[in-house]
Amino acid sequence: MNKRSNLVYDYNNLLDWKSIDLSTNNLTGEIPQNIVVLTGLLNLNLSHNQLTGKIPFEIGNMTSLESLDLHMNNLSGTIPQSISALNYLEVLNLSYNNLSGSIPSGRQLQSLNDPSIFSGNPNLCGPPQENGCERSGNLPKDDDNNYSNPKLAGERDNWLFLFIEFGFVVGFLVVFFILLFQRNWRYTYFKMVDSGFDRLYVLAALATKRMREQRT
Repeated sequence: MNKRSNLVYDYNNLLDWKSIDLSTNNLTGEIPQNIVVLTGLLNLNLSHNQLTGKIPFEIGNMTSLESLDLHMNNLSGTIPQSISALNYLEVLNLSYNNLSGSIPSGRQLQSLNDPSIFSGNPNLCGPPQENGCERSGNLPKDDDNNYSNPKLAGERDNWLFLFIEFGFVVGFLVVFFILLFQRNWRYTYFKMVDSGFDRLYVLAALATKRMREQRT
């Protein structure tokens, strides 16, 4: 699909497209996730727009892609590992976005050994960039990483709540048994509680008296 054209296509026609060039069109929003169904597409150029969000996670399904140009947008998140499945990719440009994490590895990606492909993304790490992921600490945290796995996150939360509840029960039992067997401590504790209630009662009485005086 070329720019400066006004054409109407149905879904079946979309599957026959070989090229999409929508560069420099002031496009906003996210790249549609279902664009990955265009498995016969050879060229995709969405550069020089204002696109946000993440690169479609299953972009590796577009196995026929020979050229992918997404530079000069506001894309964020990590580069999907599935991009390494694009075995026919000859041109790639992801520069000047807000991408982060490690750059995926793959036979075809390694043949595109040009750092400028990823330039302008300071939070990217790994070859062909000079900064290594271990040195910079920019380890990926996308859907391929256990840190963002909802199941594992839920398990960690469950353990955290379990330890909190266990600590509360242990603390309560310690105080209970101390008061049960230490008469002096029990006397001091209840005396302190009574004194606290007395202070609250006095404060409440004074506050009530002041409110009545203000009304009169």
